[in-house]
Amino acid sequence: MKIGIDLMGGDYAPQSALEGLELILSSLQDDAVHFVLFGDEHQARTFISEKNLPEDRITVVPTTNEIEMGESPLKAVMTKKTSAIVTGLVHLSTGKIDGFLSAGNTGAALAGVMALMKPIPGIIRPCITVPLPKMDNTMGVLTDAGLNADCKPELLEQFAILSSLYIKALYGRENPKISLLNIGSEPDKGNLLTKATYKLLEANPNINFIGNIEGHELYIKNKADVVVTDGFTGNVVLKEIESVYRIIKSRNIEDEYFERYNFANYGGTSLLGVDATVVIGHGASKKLAMKNMIQHTIDIIKADIPNKIKTYFKDVKI
Repeated sequence: MKIGIDLMGGDYAPQSALEGLELILSSLQDDAVHFVLFGDEHQARTFISEKNLPEDRITVVPTTNEIEMGESPLKAVMTKKTSAIVTGLVHLSTGKIDGFLSAGNTGAALAGVMALMKPIPGIIRPCITVPLPKMDNTMGVLTDAGLNADCKPELLEQFAILSSLYIKALYGRENPKISLLNIGSEPDKGNLLTKATYKLLEANPNINFIGNIEGHELYIKNKADVVVTDGFTGNVVLKEIESVYRIIKSRNIEDEYFERYNFANYGGTSLLGVDATVVIGHGASKKLAMKNMIQHTIDIIKADIPNKIKTYFKDVKI
């Protein structure tokens, strides 16, 4: 298994990615995993040498002309073809690596994916999920978390299917419960998007749709495994989760449950709907987040999620 790492993405690059690599190498039991680093060759090789990391398990691919966080995604991908993001995605699209992860410009990563790799046949748009830690120590997911601000009902239906397949493969839940984020539990509540989406989800025999869910129920025990919404709303929820965690930490409150709101514990999220494993992380990721992002990429590959999604959309007519 070969894991590609964008060294140059994020607020603390490349140090955070290199330190995350060091952490995963110290804990990873699988010697068959090889790491391909995309970025500043001098800094990478200096770190590898100073930390005495196993050089036989690491390949460094030099890159230049990096994509900054505030750049126009499509323009950057088209003009900066030797950047870490584009070079890594080229390696992924040509089968030289099995998965790629980046804490860099999310828009650029998505633009690169769409330009260099084909969506799985039948997929309208890919989506991303974020973890929803629940009170009973289980984990749910929220999708979409920001890739698709404007959505049609057909998109939300696909997000439900993609996330159901994802949580089934990753967490071993055979019949995940799907809910639709709304302002009320009744079927006729909400705006035009949620009302139309409700009908599609209710009529789909391939998912376990349990109805609407309100904001105050997101973390309730066993309420839902997957919460579906548009990317605009999902990103607002994500930022609220992050703000609650920052408030807790700023008040020096130590709480086992609220520590599960710390994004560093999860590292990143898989881009669902493309024919490859791409994991996107938070721009503020430090070494623990990077370590967990690498582990999540390995888990996604082992769970064979892209192929399971491909098989579903090949065999099932939506």
